[in-house]
Amino acid sequence: MTDADLTLTGFDMAGLDRMQQQRPREPRVRLQSKNATALEQGRSRLILTAAFFAMAFGAVGLKLMDATILAGGQEPGATRAASAVAPQSRADIVDRNGVLLATSLATASLYADPKLVIDPQEATAKLVQVLPELDRQALLASLKEDKRFVWIKRNLTPKQQYEVNRLGIPGLAFQREERRIYPQGSLAAHVVGFSGVDNVGLMGIEQRFDKQLKETQGPLQLSIDVRLQHILRKEIQVTLDEFRAIGGAGMVMDVHTGELLAMVSLPDFDPHSPPPPIEEQDLDPRFNRNTLGVYEAGSTFKIFNTAMALESGQVRLRDSFDATRSIRIGRHSISDYHPENRWMDVVDIFKHSSNVGSVRMAERIGPAAQKEFMSKVGFTRPVPLELPELGWPIVPNPWREVNMMTISFGHGMSVSPLHVVTAAAGVINDGMGVAPTLLKRDREEPIAGNRLVSERVSDTMRRLMRMVVTDGTARKADAPGYLVGGKTGTAEKVKRGGYAKKALITSFVGAFPMNDPRYVVYVMVDEPKPSKNSFGFATAGWTAAPTVGRIVSQIGPLLGVKPQDATSPDVVHALAINPQEIAPRTPAMTPQMAAFPTEGR
Repeated sequence: MTDADLTLTGFDMAGLDRMQQQRPREPRVRLQSKNATALEQGRSRLILTAAFFAMAFGAVGLKLMDATILAGGQEPGATRAASAVAPQSRADIVDRNGVLLATSLATASLYADPKLVIDPQEATAKLVQVLPELDRQALLASLKEDKRFVWIKRNLTPKQQYEVNRLGIPGLAFQREERRIYPQGSLAAHVVGFSGVDNVGLMGIEQRFDKQLKETQGPLQLSIDVRLQHILRKEIQVTLDEFRAIGGAGMVMDVHTGELLAMVSLPDFDPHSPPPPIEEQDLDPRFNRNTLGVYEAGSTFKIFNTAMALESGQVRLRDSFDATRSIRIGRHSISDYHPENRWMDVVDIFKHSSNVGSVRMAERIGPAAQKEFMSKVGFTRPVPLELPELGWPIVPNPWREVNMMTISFGHGMSVSPLHVVTAAAGVINDGMGVAPTLLKRDREEPIAGNRLVSERVSDTMRRLMRMVVTDGTARKADAPGYLVGGKTGTAEKVKRGGYAKKALITSFVGAFPMNDPRYVVYVMVDEPKPSKNSFGFATAGWTAAPTVGRIVSQIGPLLGVKPQDATSPDVVHALAINPQEIAPRTPAMTPQMAAFPTEGR
């Protein structure tokens, strides 16, 4: 190649470079810029779309979690309504030995969201087939309501819940609740009581300790012994059946601690489905005759009239009183059921249950002192006990001489059986009264009491009450080996402002063993009728007294009371009556002594 060629070539190459540099490149740049923008926009849209779907599926997932796990399967719109009735757990109630009396079990309650029920007619028809106790018309009306929440049935059984689930009705759901269960059924219904569907106590211990049962975890332990409760209820029912009585009641009390080991009122009821109250309280299964009923106690009051007379110092066991004839008060007269028609000392008056003799003893004391004594033993106010069902005594006002006479043998003043049991326990417990309780007491803790009578008078009353069983009106109450003592009482019921002569209240308050009393046993029979076995009688000696004897024979071994030989020298010495030695003459009562102290030890 020549220099000219090179020069030409070089020129040409240089010119080519200049030409290329001068050529516009805009079309190529614009193409690259549009492609990049499109890619960026596509990427952004994909990210936004993915984020939207992620948020949507996340929200759905959270909603499902809330509906199935956190909210317990509640229907939409029903969460707030259902949470308003969420249950509050109640503590268990047990007897003194830990036997379960009341507990709570988780249950399912059925409700509906009417707005989600597609066909109320079809849903009603299906539900009534599974739950026949439902009211068809009321259910249909509920499912048609303009609401988001209506109850259908509370506390379903697992089988009922399964059957409802099988129906597959939209708009139905279940709320977890608790149902109160009473494993002993009606055995202690009047003591334990019951609670409603909203977990609120409505009677008995359930009502009295409603707040405590909701706030504590440990069980509430009662003084009741289920074994004794069974025996007491069984024997009272046997007596009611034999004498065709309309009702009865009974209690067992520890005289040293005041613990009620058994309390029965018949008729009773199933606390799982308590009946509504009825106007006629004598026939109302929910009526607790032991604590709420107040009655004229009849001759059981002679325990307190005699203790009052001996405590006053104005009456001695060997003192005699004129019982040769009835006592006239206006148009009425006071007479004896089995008149002796003779002068009688205190021992005979108590043994033969003389009304006339009791009046003569009270006359020596006077109305004011009698009222003071009856107030001291608790007969003028309700007995303090852990139950809301407590009756007020019916007390005369003013307390005149005629009232003093009738009260001396148990008429003209009405108290509850619990009053009688509590006061009798104090009289025989060396004269120290202890407040009754339905809660188990710690034996190591001191128990406060108030003095009702002196130890001397208490000892005398134990001997007199034993004599009533061995030689008096309550021979059928004897339980061999257990040294039972007590007092019978038969009173006509007050109805419509007067006495119904054929409607009796018969009772027996007993204790054992009388040489060292530990337990009081009480039985009351409401309106017994004569039977063939009683030879036409329906008094306490034939009705209540034998019942107590049977009860003591069965509960004595369970309570660890060892049988004793009633003829042993120690027992005879402890329970024999000797007026000269037991009740020596004491000074006449001064005005200061007339106002019996209400407290002491």
